[in-house]
Amino acid sequence: MDLLTDSPVDNDGEHWQQASDSELVDHLLQRYHQVHRRQLGDLLYLAQKVEHTHHHHPDCPQGLTEHLRNMARELEQHMQKEEMILFPMLARGQGAMAGGPIQVMLGEHDDHAAAIAHIDVLTDGLSLPDGVCNSWRGLYTGLQTFVSDLQKHIQLENDILFARYLAA
Repeated sequence: MDLLTDSPVDNDGEHWQQASDSELVDHLLQRYHQVHRRQLGDLLYLAQKVEHTHHHHPDCPQGLTEHLRNMARELEQHMQKEEMILFPMLARGQGAMAGGPIQVMLGEHDDHAAAIAHIDVLTDGLSLPDGVCNSWRGLYTGLQTFVSDLQKHIQLENDILFARYLAA
């Protein structure tokens, strides 16, 4: 599977509504956390290559590498908090005490949504100029996959996993 262009099929939210917390957390870790880490590494490489090679092109996504670097750092910190604090807390049955950490994660999800919106600005909506190289094409295809994956990831956490505890 090419992580920039292929995305593992994700089951719909209906299935995950019925899943246990443990099943959903395992899915989030395998399907999203691990995949995002690889995606961002590949995207950083391509963004740097495109910006370096095409810096004089008027449609070059100037600043994208730095933005992705910041996103990778923020997303890694976010995922570490989930992996080391929130998810183990839920696994130990301490969901009643998870309200504070969940609120922090929801706020960070809003920050991730803003970062996604900034990708759209930097890339003119992922619009490829005519005649660009394969690296530029691969970058935008990979960004499209990453953005879609990150949005699905956030939706599963917000609308299913976290909603279970916020409703209680």
